[in-house]
Amino acid sequence: MSVSIPPEVIDQIAMEDRHFAAAPEAFFQAWKRGAEIAGAEWFGDGTREGLQRATSKWDLRPNMLLLNDALGVLSSGQRMFLSAMVSFYNSREGGAMLKRCGFEGLSDFGGLDLERRKVIADLTLHYNGW
Repeated sequence: MSVSIPPEVIDQIAMEDRHFAAAPEAFFQAWKRGAEIAGAEWFGDGTREGLQRATSKWDLRPNMLLLNDALGVLSSGQRMFLSAMVSFYNSREGGAMLKRCGFEGLSDFGGLDLERRKVIADLTLHYNGW
């Protein structure tokens, strides 16, 4: 007995294959945009030059010690945005940071401006693990 796969299922599989093949680079580009918005000092070697020459997400890992120390003195939007970004790098640390910021759910991202929301959305859409 031959089973036929509907064309729309084949199309959906092909679309997802294309998406996830491109996801690592798309994630990196979103991550880099986020690092530019938040400030180079929080990522990689902490320099603007390091941010510009980064070629992978590994080059822009968040500086966890610096971020945790500074969390109390940043604006609420900056804390939320940086904590959300960290949560992609390390869910436990990022989750703890979000909790310290008073984050209770995704609707709390409503306080972020459009540019930051787009970064978080793109990171979510293209996340493929760290």
